[in-house]
Amino acid sequence: MKIVITGAKGQLGTQLINIIKAGKSEIGSIDERYKDSEIVGIDIEDLDISNLDDVVDFINKEKPDIIINPAAYTNVDACESNEDLAYKVNSLGARNLAIAAENLGIKLVHVSTDYVFEGNGVKPYKEYDMPGPVGVYGKTKYLGESFIREFCSKHFIVRTAWLYGYYGNNFVKTIMKAAKERQELQVVDDQRGNPTNAEDLAHHILKIALTQEYGVYHCTGEGECSWYDFASKIVELSNIECIVSPCDSEQYKRAAKRPAYSSLDNMMLRCTVGNEMREWEEALKEFIQKVKL
Repeated sequence: MKIVITGAKGQLGTQLINIIKAGKSEIGSIDERYKDSEIVGIDIEDLDISNLDDVVDFINKEKPDIIINPAAYTNVDACESNEDLAYKVNSLGARNLAIAAENLGIKLVHVSTDYVFEGNGVKPYKEYDMPGPVGVYGKTKYLGESFIREFCSKHFIVRTAWLYGYYGNNFVKTIMKAAKERQELQVVDDQRGNPTNAEDLAHHILKIALTQEYGVYHCTGEGECSWYDFASKIVELSNIECIVSPCDSEQYKRAAKRPAYSSLDNMMLRCTVGNEMREWEEALKEFIQKVKL
């Protein structure tokens, strides 16, 4: 089996490659069919996914069985001032991979985001709830989803949120570093979502990719919290002496509006391949025990 993974140097791409090579994740073993599989990890310097001809030529040459696409322009604030770049990567990149995959009947797993929702809900969004993104990042990611539905019949769209992993920068590492350097931190408590360990997400991506259970998935840590709750738990589990205080979003003027409530419900996982996503506190505890800053 051959697998192409985009964004291979990012925190999710790296996690996917390491789990495939190890044959297991923190959740458990992965399918034996991944053993001895050929992994083609690519990043921006290897392939510009926004160029259709290059993508088609590359996929025609490699002829993988599965394409996994974590690649994205994820700087939410920068997307507001770099709309063309966000569109090229998040929308056209997804479209191009979908076209190339369909040409050869290849399965495509595309990673999306909770930001496709408006974020004004009061209960976790299910896969059948209608998206309504408010910022450029969410809009370009949602258009990418739409292109994949239109152009690739064998697709899995996997929405996740508040992702952190062992590789690259993320909220958990930022809070741990800041807490060691300062006596007090202020973190917003009026935005709620699901912290998600990249280990758990990667495990489930690899699980669904071998099936024919095509469609849209929500794949986040179980349970929800505010960013303040998340930061407080990070500091507590890290045994760092630091006071974490709540504040509201108005104190932090950002270019892009953040969803106030964007928790996701992993309904598709429960109803198909099984939901093994850990409670967010459990997954965070293991992460902090193992992470190296």
